[in-house]
Amino acid sequence: MQKKLSLVVASVVLLGMSACSLLPEKVDETKNWSVTKLYSEAREEMAGQHYEAAIGLFQKLEANYPFGNYALQAQMEIAYAYYKAGDQAQALAAVERFIKLHPNHANVDYMYYLRGLISFNDQISFLNFLYEQDPTERDPKATREAFAAFKQLVDKFPNSKYAPDSLARMNYLIDAMAKYEVHVARYYYRRGAYLAASNRAQTTVSDFAASPAIEEALFIMYRSYDKLGLTDLRDDTLRVLTKNYPNTAFLSPEGVNKERKWWKFWQ
Repeated sequence: MQKKLSLVVASVVLLGMSACSLLPEKVDETKNWSVTKLYSEAREEMAGQHYEAAIGLFQKLEANYPFGNYALQAQMEIAYAYYKAGDQAQALAAVERFIKLHPNHANVDYMYYLRGLISFNDQISFLNFLYEQDPTERDPKATREAFAAFKQLVDKFPNSKYAPDSLARMNYLIDAMAKYEVHVARYYYRRGAYLAASNRAQTTVSDFAASPAIEEALFIMYRSYDKLGLTDLRDDTLRVLTKNYPNTAFLSPEGVNKERKWWKFWQ
């Protein structure tokens, strides 16, 4: 019985091996492609928004033809493809790799710009607008990183064609950071932490002087000082507020009582 069982097992193994040998080997159709063929096919995949396929072809191009302009272009394209695919971590890694390996490349300014875009798009994620979220729980890390990336581009390459757009985005991000500080100050005020509220509002005034959020920051400072009994600081802040914003709505009854939720844009 045992002998028959062994024969059966051996037969099954042999049949399996024979079946495997009959299966055709997977052929890599790109094996003998020229560098121009690989690049053009990868670009076609990019145009069709098939980013994973494009990344694979660009990586093969870089592996098979590691020297020359096509390889350098492939490295930049890989970073952009990851960015378009929404893979922030891989996109940033590809950007940092290129900047480290080719700091003097003629188009390295674009990679600095792309680094800013990656963090910028993370900062304005659509989910931030879909769900009501306490502003003190929203991490401004991506905002700061995007601002730092755009600032580095502008500082290092002031004549770059990407500098004007970077400056515009920096202004937007300054306002976003100022609004975040104001939201935190409002959060503290609502909870009776008037000293913390005034300090946070003061940070907005001192660090983000060009932001429209300054108006509300001054108003929070004014109300906080009033609650703390600091009448001199209260009156000084009120003078600054009314001088710079003579028509401010914050001093009206509606402005005092209305809690504005800027992130709920549908209201």
